[in-house]
Amino acid sequence: MTPADAPDESPATPGFEDLGITGPVLKAIKDLGYETPSPIQAATIPTLLAGRDVVGMAQTGTGKTAAFALPVLERLDVAQKTPQALVLAPTRELALQVCEAFESYASRMKGVHVLPVYGGQGYGVQLSALRRGVHVVVGTPGRIMDHLAKGTLDLSELQYLVLDEADEMLKMGFAEDVEQILAQTPEEKQVALFSATMPAQIRRLAQQYLRDPEEITVKSKTATNTNITQRYLVVSYAQKVDALTRILEVENFDGMIVFVRTKNETETLAEKLRARGYSAAAINGDVPQVQRERSVNQLKDGKLDILVATDVAARGLDVERISHVVNFDIPTDTESYVHRIGRTGRAGRTGDAISFITPRERYLLKHIEKATRQQPTQMQLPSTEDVNTTRLARFDDAITTALSETSRIDAFRDIIAHYVRHHDVPEGDVAAALAVVAQGSTPLLLDPADDALSQAVAADNRPPRERQTREPREPRERRGRGDYTPYRIEVGRRHRVEPRQIVGALANEGGLGRDDFGAINIRPDFSIVELPANLDSAVLDKLRDTRISGRLIEIAPDRGPGARRGSSSRDGDGRGRPPRYDRTDRRDRHDRPAPRDREEKPFRKPRHKA
Repeated sequence: MTPADAPDESPATPGFEDLGITGPVLKAIKDLGYETPSPIQAATIPTLLAGRDVVGMAQTGTGKTAAFALPVLERLDVAQKTPQALVLAPTRELALQVCEAFESYASRMKGVHVLPVYGGQGYGVQLSALRRGVHVVVGTPGRIMDHLAKGTLDLSELQYLVLDEADEMLKMGFAEDVEQILAQTPEEKQVALFSATMPAQIRRLAQQYLRDPEEITVKSKTATNTNITQRYLVVSYAQKVDALTRILEVENFDGMIVFVRTKNETETLAEKLRARGYSAAAINGDVPQVQRERSVNQLKDGKLDILVATDVAARGLDVERISHVVNFDIPTDTESYVHRIGRTGRAGRTGDAISFITPRERYLLKHIEKATRQQPTQMQLPSTEDVNTTRLARFDDAITTALSETSRIDAFRDIIAHYVRHHDVPEGDVAAALAVVAQGSTPLLLDPADDALSQAVAADNRPPRERQTREPREPRERRGRGDYTPYRIEVGRRHRVEPRQIVGALANEGGLGRDDFGAINIRPDFSIVELPANLDSAVLDKLRDTRISGRLIEIAPDRGPGARRGSSSRDGDGRGRPPRYDRTDRRDRHDRPAPRDREEKPFRKPRHKA
């Protein structure tokens, strides 16, 4: 490899046009507000445009998505309908983000089709898109392997292959899948490999599958202002809106920007916040400039408290009132993270940044810490007691403010006195009744006994070690979801499978969470995995075509040690499930001994003396 360290700073930074980006791609990135390339972009784009393979050593958040996406789009042949570029990413979240980046960079090009391919999404959507024609495929290794096995993904004319977050893919157990995918691609192709670290396995992969690559190393010097307090809350997607509402009730904020990933989500979330009594507006790339300026001015003047925005819409936004930034959707690009939280704490002021992180996005915390040189603090969801204390304090403040308006108080005092005289009701009861009238049908205080949100978020916020604790023999009790049921999958120790590969593959394909897994018992030829007893049949159907280490797992409920099944059997119900046998009459059915597990001691017939 030829080393080429990209400088962190250059006295004369070239523009994108100087790097070789032209036409509609250049127009698209100008529309997005891109002015000067980041170091990884400046070093990588010319090399890739020259047709050379690249090994990029860069942290998440240095702008590497554009570094490989722009050269691919620059040389794309729109007339060719079979995939020309394949990007492998470790998680569905990253795959979606890379796909969205490609689409935004190709917004000025006509007829470019980008397809995300990941577990948990129906095959029908992916198959239809592949039949119509796709130029760029962005996917996770497991689902890409599935399509290759089914013959539904044609890589015969592939020209560009990108391995994004290669070290993360290896940590998640995708090494063998990645190598099998590489082996099924044309020999004449350009490969770009990006990794935050360079372990021996990555270096071996680069030496085996890349041709004389140029090694580009970029050290990020990005750091945030020390006057910005960074906090995070681990919360699943389903609880995000309710969690945000709790935080808004308790947090003492002035103005706020809430960042989401998509344009549609800005409108949806802003509408939900307005329905809950907050003055919120959405700004995104589709919002007319006049309306955007109006919303920003309303935020400055205090007529609006919350802006729900995308990265592009908030670029360059500087409003003194912004005391808080909330990452409703955490970006995998730490450069975007730094830009987002930089909307607060400006000109020496203090600011707060709160990020919602799903349990599967915990790994991003390390990237954020490296990029900002600060360690975000884990926060707890405000309790019902916290909310009630805040509501009572505001209620007290409202009463105090009303008492200061003496002229209006005098007018109402006579009305209350008249009511007390004619109805013989204590003044305290009248005051309480008026509070009921003012409050309406919504209770003033939350009921601590009915707090499902705190329970759900507490489960997500448990430390990783506690979340992964497993009882080896006795399944844990599900919290309100019944017990675990053992399932058998046809991969085991001889296939070099590890628990993390099983969890990663099933979670990606079936949309399962960490707590959906009980004990995992890996045997020589198969494994037993405990999954929820009430597992939805649709989820099980998704899991049937899952592959681990390139092998179809053929998942089915475990029938016990006596159940006979072969990994390639298609008998039984026609769906890959083995037939059921009665353990008591196995010999009668097959006229041969029942199979033994390899770890069982062989039965020895006792010797009899003659």
